[in-house]
Amino acid sequence: MKSFFQNIVLGITAAAIGLAGSVSAAFAGFPEKPITILAYMKPGGAADIDSRKFAIIAERLTGAKFVVKNKTGAGGIIAMKYVLEQPADGYLLMATTKSQVYKIVTAKSDINVEDFDWLAMNQHDPEAIITNRELKVNTWAQIVADAKARGAKGKRQIWVGPAAGGLDHVMAMKTWAAAGIDPKHVKYIPFKGGKRAIIELLGGRGLVYVGNPRDTLGQPKLKVAALSRKSRLASFPDAPTFGELGVKNLDSEIMWRGFAIKAGVPGEVTKFWDDLFAKVSTDPEWVAHVKKSSIDPVYLSHEAFLKVVKTDMEEVRVWAKKAGILK
Repeated sequence: MKSFFQNIVLGITAAAIGLAGSVSAAFAGFPEKPITILAYMKPGGAADIDSRKFAIIAERLTGAKFVVKNKTGAGGIIAMKYVLEQPADGYLLMATTKSQVYKIVTAKSDINVEDFDWLAMNQHDPEAIITNRELKVNTWAQIVADAKARGAKGKRQIWVGPAAGGLDHVMAMKTWAAAGIDPKHVKYIPFKGGKRAIIELLGGRGLVYVGNPRDTLGQPKLKVAALSRKSRLASFPDAPTFGELGVKNLDSEIMWRGFAIKAGVPGEVTKFWDDLFAKVSTDPEWVAHVKKSSIDPVYLSHEAFLKVVKTDMEEVRVWAKKAGILK
């Protein structure tokens, strides 16, 4: 009888070892099927463009197949919920941005950011104050003077940008506070997407657009009147930094961009992603792609990235309350 049970135990043990070995081998061979990259913006949006470039480079570096899929809606909330509904197997990568994280707060979403593994923040896109060079008011000094002049007449200067309570709205409020501009003398009007807001600026119906330097590419009428960076961008040599303009504490306001997956994937799969992002971060084709849009390439991962996400969420809560968006 003893030998009978011993044989059963030995058989179960052998089966378990065999199963563990096959699972390990499967993960060691990751990926065994195409990987999907989910972009929460429409084709042609920044996250979409970055995802497609990443897919090209990742295929070259790994030999695996990468497919980009767009899932728009609710400022990225729909995409995030979709990811959380899928298996934690590492086959669904999500392109993410700071704006998407802000939306969790302003939309009062029940999404828990700790349900994601924040694999790689790989871009720092500096915030910028953008004007229409064909309007009489287009320099930073003129913006400040015009706001005061309008305020003295009981009028308000119009600033435009995407999303109430979004990153650019918060940047506008930070700028007013840092520059001593009375918020009663200015008004931020949000539009559905940056393109629509830029049309308002080009049409002279708005005086200031809050966005990023890349928003001016291909738009000769637009100029960067103030840049949130410690030094000027090489591709925008005439764009002064806030520090140069005498505005303090606005030299590191950014739109970060990166990638995340659902938390809980096997360690071997996480290692695949870590190795890939480490290689991509220094890949000449990726670096050239990022710098072409006047963005700084960076690399921050896992806990360090999650810490930034949580800090950003706390920050937007504060500013959204000041704007009356959150109680």
